[in-house]
Amino acid sequence: MDVARKDVETSHGVIAVEMTNGTGPDVVFIHGNSSSRRVFHSQFSSEVFAGYRLICFDLPGHGESGDALDKARTYPLPGLAEASEELLDNLGVKAPILVGWSLGGHVAIEMVSHSYPAAGLFIVGAPPVGPVISEGFRGNLLSGLASRGAMTAEDAARFAQNVFGAAVEPFMEEAAARTDQEFRSTLFSGARLQEKSNQRDVVSSTDIWTAVVNGGDDQVVNLDYIDNVPFSRLWRNVCFRLPQAGHAPFLQQSAAFNSLLSEFLSDVAVAGDC
Repeated sequence: MDVARKDVETSHGVIAVEMTNGTGPDVVFIHGNSSSRRVFHSQFSSEVFAGYRLICFDLPGHGESGDALDKARTYPLPGLAEASEELLDNLGVKAPILVGWSLGGHVAIEMVSHSYPAAGLFIVGAPPVGPVISEGFRGNLLSGLASRGAMTAEDAARFAQNVFGAAVEPFMEEAAARTDQEFRSTLFSGARLQEKSNQRDVVSSTDIWTAVVNGGDDQVVNLDYIDNVPFSRLWRNVCFRLPQAGHAPFLQQSAAFNSLLSEFLSDVAVAGDC
């Protein structure tokens, strides 16, 4: 598939975007904390999705996007959702399927809480948490690296290794090191965390089809917690766990992941939701 890259001006800053040339429904991929759009290369290179227009972008303060113009506004979760919504509106994207990984999954759920007209929600490594955020995770998030300000080269290497395991590539370490050092500390500020929606309530009341796919060996999220969230419209009535995959199953078991995503996209289309 041919991929076009562009920079888009928004009120949150310049956002770097890539899109394939498919003519089918729009599928938007949102990456995780201290990562970049490049992590979705196994999806963008797959002929399984040739009929769709795939869209990915670097969140503000990440990858090739600029740092936020107003960091206090943009870096908390509601600000990231607003930046994503503004970007998609600028691109003329209507009713896309949102594929959110880790932080990107929380951004996607936050968009749904704003009544964003998504046709489908596909979340990976993103437990929909209520007021007690720790319930959705295992231990101190990545040994505290997920919320650390500036990262040394050693910190970035450990972060990438913990997230991607055997699938780690040099660009993942570079992405962690590049992330605006004010991003993580702002995102995880106790006061700012309280501004997010009750995501458990969001996925328990939405009428949007929601698929949940996780790595069966994920050491970051609490898979048992996710299994017990009362999703209101859970695709196939199961939270999938891909074997021999950790926090990044779209890379660690890309064939199985792509197959599930393809089936979800087809089911949403058949249901007339996109």
